[in-house]
Amino acid sequence: MASIPESEGRLMQPARTVLRHRWPLRLMHWINLACMLALVGSGLQIFNAHPALYWGEASHFDTPLLAMESVRGADGKGQGVTRLGNATYDTTGLFGVSANAEGRNVRRGFPEWATIPGPRSLALGRRWHFFFAWAWVINGICYLAWSLASRHLRDDLAMRRRDWREVPRSVLDHLRFRHPQGSEALRYNPLQKLAYLGVIFVLTPLVLLTGLSMSPQLDSVMSGFIALVGGRQSARTLHFVAMSLFVLFTLVHVLMVVYAGPINEMRSMITGRFRVRGEQGGAAHAE
Repeated sequence: MASIPESEGRLMQPARTVLRHRWPLRLMHWINLACMLALVGSGLQIFNAHPALYWGEASHFDTPLLAMESVRGADGKGQGVTRLGNATYDTTGLFGVSANAEGRNVRRGFPEWATIPGPRSLALGRRWHFFFAWAWVINGICYLAWSLASRHLRDDLAMRRRDWREVPRSVLDHLRFRHPQGSEALRYNPLQKLAYLGVIFVLTPLVLLTGLSMSPQLDSVMSGFIALVGGRQSARTLHFVAMSLFVLFTLVHVLMVVYAGPINEMRSMITGRFRVRGEQGGAAHAE
């Protein structure tokens, strides 16, 4: 009687469909995405009113940390220039000078397609920003309440000893574009957990505190935090950095969805159903 080696005898089981995401999580995920898109677009609209960042309490116009400007080039036409510290970059067509809806180059920080609502409206930008900020906060509170009640935060996102040990391997898997198969694809890997926890407990509080600290009505309430970060302009800069990290997180998230299988991943976030493939069964034996 002979047996087939386990490495050869393990059989691929038929694909199966499981419920991966429950409906409250799916609903809050899409509400969060809509709010984030509106917040980024309206935030850039507000930023365009003065497209520069500083550190400290006051705006020192000669030495900004970041500035998007328009200068007259050698040909007499407007040229977009972005200053980052002491470095200067020609960003015509994207930052400083970009085409409007009619195709004409105009002076503006971020291009028209990246801002809402409308091409130039600071007042409307602020209204949109505040409205969707409150919607985002309410949605976030609902997410935290549901995550605690359903044990999603503890069971799915909490880092355990095993996760910390697997961080190096997870980094290598991402660098090699290796995606988990079978039942492993149903759980969050260590890098996913760290990214989600960082967004929930670091980036979100930072963007909320810096956003609130820019409001003159909250001077007395936020004075301690404003002093801690070095001034209102510092808070504005940190708010911009936090927004940029949110955008970066979203782009990486979308890239990972495309890499892992966009149809399957999107179906799981719309219907909740996820198709598990590549799962191995027990070893087969032959006599």
